[in-house]
Amino acid sequence: MHQIEPHVRAVAGVHSPATAVTDFSAICEHLAAELRRAGSAVLLNAEVTNIRQHLGRVQLETTVGQYHFDRLIVCAGLFSDKVAAMVGASPDPRILPFRGEYWTLAPQRQQLVKSMIYPVPDPAFPFLGVHFTKGVYGDVHVGPNAVPALAREGYSWSKISVADTWESLRWPGVAPLVKKYWRTGATEIAASVLKPLYLRAARAYIPSLTMGDLQAKGPAGVRAQAWSKDGSLLDDFAIDSVGPVTLIRNAPSPAATSALAIAEYVTQQYFH
Repeated sequence: MHQIEPHVRAVAGVHSPATAVTDFSAICEHLAAELRRAGSAVLLNAEVTNIRQHLGRVQLETTVGQYHFDRLIVCAGLFSDKVAAMVGASPDPRILPFRGEYWTLAPQRQQLVKSMIYPVPDPAFPFLGVHFTKGVYGDVHVGPNAVPALAREGYSWSKISVADTWESLRWPGVAPLVKKYWRTGATEIAASVLKPLYLRAARAYIPSLTMGDLQAKGPAGVRAQAWSKDGSLLDDFAIDSVGPVTLIRNAPSPAATSALAIAEYVTQQYFH
């Protein structure tokens, strides 16, 4: 372990030499180009406003027009419960948005990380724990944490949606969730607003890190965490089918890595 990552302090490690980071935006652009070459249309900035089923077909209403399909697959991420409600599916699970925030390692200190350094996951929170991720272009991200977002697309503390927050607070699962995990939540929130606490979590793996090594926060992501009425957080994929509509209700991390496998499963299970 110390030959591969000499700056890491740990008891032991598992080496995964084939693990790597990709530019997933570039992958999506390539997939979209393949679809266009095959004669398909890719619509961007087209909000779905309603879904209707009639005589075994699906009518999709969007802000750019109406479309009709024999089958529809919904992968709506942060809005998967909202879209599921349009087709009459169960409101359970609800989506609870968690924001993951990253710091960027100073360029002159990027040599501290040779590849990617991940902690052993906590089975209760497999998505928690500070990571050191060396990007495609050589930059190193430190994080993420996981704090409740105050909006479905709450990529910062300043982005607040009263409606989204009120929906979460009204969900039956809120009381058991808070009761069980309030300490973990408080720790994550504290590290989000207090840089020394974030640094302390990172130094558990690389003790030589200093406050100046963590530069301005990089881009944040919002995790679409599926949340049941009993307060439990779903860790597995959840797929529903309502007539000709297939709903991907939960695609937990690593959803991008699993995207093609999910597509293969859906086509095998629901289209044969």
